[in-house]
Amino acid sequence: MSELVTGEAVALELRPARLPSRALAVLLDLLVAVVAYILVTVALVASTSSLDEAAQFAVSLAAFVLVMVGGPIAVETLSHGRSLGKMACGLRVVRDDGGPIRFRHALVRGGIGVIEILLTFGVVACIASLVSARGRRLGDVFAGTLVVRERVPVSTSGFLPPPPPWLAGRFSGLDLSSVPDGLWLAIRQYLARMQQLDPQVGSAMAERLAADVVAHTGTPAPHGVPSAAYLAAVVQERQAREVRRAFASRAMTGGGVPASPVGGPGAYAYAPAQNWSPAQAPSSAAAAAPQPAVAHEPEARRDESEAAPSALPRTGFAPPA
Repeated sequence: MSELVTGEAVALELRPARLPSRALAVLLDLLVAVVAYILVTVALVASTSSLDEAAQFAVSLAAFVLVMVGGPIAVETLSHGRSLGKMACGLRVVRDDGGPIRFRHALVRGGIGVIEILLTFGVVACIASLVSARGRRLGDVFAGTLVVRERVPVSTSGFLPPPPPWLAGRFSGLDLSSVPDGLWLAIRQYLARMQQLDPQVGSAMAERLAADVVAHTGTPAPHGVPSAAYLAAVVQERQAREVRRAFASRAMTGGGVPASPVGGPGAYAYAPAQNWSPAQAPSSAAAAAPQPAVAHEPEARRDESEAAPSALPRTGFAPPA
């Protein structure tokens, strides 16, 4: 993956196209261009048979430039970086910041492509693509473009494995406020794909991510806890805190019913709001509720407050106590 930064300082993760797919796309484009050039040449020979040799040569040269050079430039400009060969191979030409290319980008790529693809039979383009870290040829370097893959295989599993039961709630007192969002994203991506990684590579990656979490929290990981299990437990603790914070704000506006925590520190549960009614509220909570504010309300206001629980939105969840 190649990380590109847009003008709005947004990091994009794109997969650059490598030499085999790019070569296949170029071959398909050249095949289409050669067929079009042959058809145009046949039509020109039939229509310019009365001209002299110099005029016929000039017309043939102009047709070659228009079809073999101008055609790809026009197609890439109008399709925003997708020629016929690139569409067949799932590729696209984009700017260095990830945006769509314009005419000037296609013009520079096409002009330099005449030298490094047509005149040298693609030798210069292949060498430049192999040397470049992102597989760019000289036309891409001078135009400020990059060929990326559009059809990227998507992971079939976005499920985050839960931590072992004996780690549930163990990190309830851990300070996670200084852990950056980029590290959380990297941890989630690792946990979602760790079954697809080589065991040694996955273990090394888990240790490195766990070391980063420890560096930001200032608390060492428990001895004997695997790095992957430690990351899963920390992510679950962060999710639990986010859920508690979100549903606590909903509880203040009447969006749900608190449920008693179960399972030790850091654990929580949800009670279905649609099954809750004012008659089922604990008597201790009713006794502890402040009464003076209700006593001085008008009769109409009191009736509205009594009918409020039935009009609350049914979320199906309730925040922890």
